[in-house]
Amino acid sequence: MDVYDRNVSDLSVDYFNKTTTIKILLSLTLSLLAVITTTINSMVITAIIVTRKLHHPANYLICSLAVTDLLVAVLVMPFSIVYIVKESWVMGQVVCNMWLSVDITCCTCSILHLAAIALDRYHAITDAVEYARKRTCRRATIMIATVWVMSVFISLPPLIWRHHQTRGDDGCLIKHDHIAFTIYSTFGAFYIPLGLILILYYKIYRAAKSLYVKRGTSRLRKQTMNGTMLPLFSDREPQSPDTLSPQEKSFSDLSTEGDRVRITSKSPPGGSHRERSSRKHRVSSTRERKAATTLGLILGAFVICWLPFFLKEVIVNTCATCSTSVEVADFLTWLGYLNSLINPLIYTIFNEDFKKAFKKLMRCGRYIQ
Repeated sequence: MDVYDRNVSDLSVDYFNKTTTIKILLSLTLSLLAVITTTINSMVITAIIVTRKLHHPANYLICSLAVTDLLVAVLVMPFSIVYIVKESWVMGQVVCNMWLSVDITCCTCSILHLAAIALDRYHAITDAVEYARKRTCRRATIMIATVWVMSVFISLPPLIWRHHQTRGDDGCLIKHDHIAFTIYSTFGAFYIPLGLILILYYKIYRAAKSLYVKRGTSRLRKQTMNGTMLPLFSDREPQSPDTLSPQEKSFSDLSTEGDRVRITSKSPPGGSHRERSSRKHRVSSTRERKAATTLGLILGAFVICWLPFFLKEVIVNTCATCSTSVEVADFLTWLGYLNSLINPLIYTIFNEDFKKAFKKLMRCGRYIQ
C-alpha cells in the first residue's frame, strides 16, 4: 500500500512539474510576442511622427492602425497571458468588463482599419488624379474617426447583453444565447470587412496590372543617346519614377528606377520589335508578380489570423451541442492577436520611405545607448 501511495505521489509531482514547465514556456512565448508587437508598432508610430516625408494622409491611416495594434499589445495581451496561465480570471468582474471591452473594440477597429486602407488605396489607384485633390488630412481624420465609431457600435451590443459563463470557478468570457448577437458582431467585425477587402484588392490588382502594362509600353518607346533617356514625340505621359504617388508606393514597391536603368544601360539605340516586346513582357510580369506577392501577404495574413477565430465564434454560439476546448479557444484568440504584429510589417516593409525611417531610428537608438 505504501508503495502504491508513493508511486501515485511521484506521478503527481512529475505531472505538476511538467505542467509548470509548460506554463512557464507558454507565458514566456506569449510575453515575447507582446513585446515584439509593442516594439514594432511603436517604431511605425514614431517613424511617421518624426519623418516629414511620411506626413501623408495615406500614412495617417497606417499610423492609426499601428496605434490600434499597440493598444492590443499593451492593454489586451498581458491580461490574456495571466488568464491563460492562471486558468481562471483572478482580477475581478470590473477589470473583466474593461478587458473585454478593450479587446473586442480594438480588434474590431484593427480589422476595420484594414478595410479603410484598402478603400483608400482603391481610390488612389483607380482615380489617382481626382483623388489626389480629395485626399487631405481632414479626409483621413474623418475616415479614422468613422472606423473608431463603427468599432464601438459593433462591440457594444454583444458586451451589454452577453451571458456570463465561467471557466472553472471564475471566468471572463462572452457567450450569447441569441443568435442575432453572434451574427451582428461577427459579420460587422469580420465577414463584411473581409468581403469588402477581397473585392477592393481584386480591383486594385486589376488596376495595377493595367498600370504596369501602360508604363512598360510607354517606357520602352523611349530611345537612348549617350546614356540619357530621350522621349519620342509620341510620349505624352510622364514616366519619371518621381511621378509615382505615395499611395502606389505604400501599396507595393512600384518604383520604376531599377527597370529604367537596366533598360537604358543594356538596350541598343534601336533594337528589334521582338526584343522590345520581350523586354516589355519581362518588366510587366515582374511587376505583376510583386503586386500579387504583396496582395497575397496582406490577404493571406488577415484571413489566416482571423478566419479560424470567427468561424469558431459562429459555430460555438449558434450550435447548442458544439464546443471547443479551452486550449483551442486560446490558440485561436492569440492567432488573431498575431495579426497586430504582422500588420505593421506588411504595410511598411514594401515602402522605401519607411525602411529609411526605420534605419534612422535604429541608428539613433544605438547612439543613445
